[in-house]
Amino acid sequence: MADGITIAFEPLGRVGRGDLVLFVGDDLALAPGIVETIGQAGADLVARASASERFKGKSLSALSLPAPTGLDVDRLVVVGLGSEKDRAKIDWPALGGFTASKVQGRQAHVALAATGLTLTPENAADFALGARLRHYSFDRYKTKKKPEGEEAGGTALTLMVADPVAARNAAREADAVTEGVIIARELVNEPPNILYPEEFARRAEELRTLGVEVEVLDPARLAELGMGALLAVAQGSSREARVVILRWNGAADPAEAPLAFIGKGVCFDSGGISIKSAGGMEDMKGDMGGAACVVGTLHALASRKAKVNVVGAIGLVENMPDGNAQRPGDIVTSMSGQTIEIINTDAEGRLVLADVIWHVQGAYKPRFMIDLATLTGAIIVALGQDIAGLYSNDDELSAKLAAAGEATGETVWRMPLIPAYDKAIDSKFADMKNSGGRHGGAATAASFIKRYVNDVPWAHLDIAGVAMSSSSSEINRSWGAGWGVRLLDRLVRDNYEG
Repeated sequence: MADGITIAFEPLGRVGRGDLVLFVGDDLALAPGIVETIGQAGADLVARASASERFKGKSLSALSLPAPTGLDVDRLVVVGLGSEKDRAKIDWPALGGFTASKVQGRQAHVALAATGLTLTPENAADFALGARLRHYSFDRYKTKKKPEGEEAGGTALTLMVADPVAARNAAREADAVTEGVIIARELVNEPPNILYPEEFARRAEELRTLGVEVEVLDPARLAELGMGALLAVAQGSSREARVVILRWNGAADPAEAPLAFIGKGVCFDSGGISIKSAGGMEDMKGDMGGAACVVGTLHALASRKAKVNVVGAIGLVENMPDGNAQRPGDIVTSMSGQTIEIINTDAEGRLVLADVIWHVQGAYKPRFMIDLATLTGAIIVALGQDIAGLYSNDDELSAKLAAAGEATGETVWRMPLIPAYDKAIDSKFADMKNSGGRHGGAATAASFIKRYVNDVPWAHLDIAGVAMSSSSSEINRSWGAGWGVRLLDRLVRDNYEG
């Protein structure tokens, strides 16, 4: 795997140079298998060091100590698993991420088979996923050496498990998801002078090597299709718009209706004529987090040969304020034929989604549509930066998304859609306006998008709080989180394959 971390699976046994990672609960008891490995002298050392350092074995705590004489390792790293209640619901990716952070830049044998827990191959694969995601960093544009004393170099983990072959097989599928998350993080982290619509489309085209069909629609084709709302957003930039359609056909029946994932891809959002304030505007390079998630998800599904048909569609634009930019007061015509009064040019993502959603449901007749967008600051006010807002016209799809969120930690919270929100976007001069004002801003934005959804199960995920600059976790220290790839992959895996 890239980013300087390698992971191998081996049976519990003799260990060589490097660190040895052991696990204990709040009773500080070592599993019998690990006592055999480190000897009674090692076990006594762990007990004495725990007492002197007041180490209690709490969940996601660690104690590092030099290995005793006669043991052919450099350090013992003792990781806490917590109380019996904690151990009954281990978050394996988080445990993997935490453990990797304690041995970064080193070689380590990790005694997973001696945790005292029931360890499945999938648990081991999730542990490896967490370790890899925690190790990720985006530093390709740094030319200076790291500060003296900062851990550098590769990390090599050997996960000691009961059944290495089964763990390796499970890890192959987990690796596909890990790579999808990292691709999404890379896209969000890239600077906007490097990642603009044409370059984003080029990177999406790389999925062809996995068997994904890729179609790139240029401005002439978008105009031919009538995507007037999307093109209105793009007209203020010297960078041309693109729409990319990604198709993975993995179902046994090629004619099976696909699942559809649709992403907002505003590669930079200045706000247009309704320009944003300067403070924090640099973060608007991440306004394509939804599109990044779609590309990462298609990578994950294609890499693990998911048995399902999927369409991914991303609308790629820049929102800039030159003399040709759309103005507040303009009226534009969307692909659906509905007209839109532009109230605020900084309410642009919904214009992009309107045309792409209309195209996808008409051209591909999907079983459902899920759009993802860093759409509103209002959702951050409502839910903070740990939970995405979910708006939907379908209870079953909402429940499945919520379950996938609970399983992966990429949590969603269903928000209301009521007639009053829809009424707030009525316009005096057109079929609708693109902003309903400050009150209920995330809900009126979702209501706008809903006007472009026909009789199809649909969910809108407002990921403004979670896609970039979100809360750090044990599996993410990156500004771009790659949020949503694990959620959507789990949704597909649990409900739509086979």
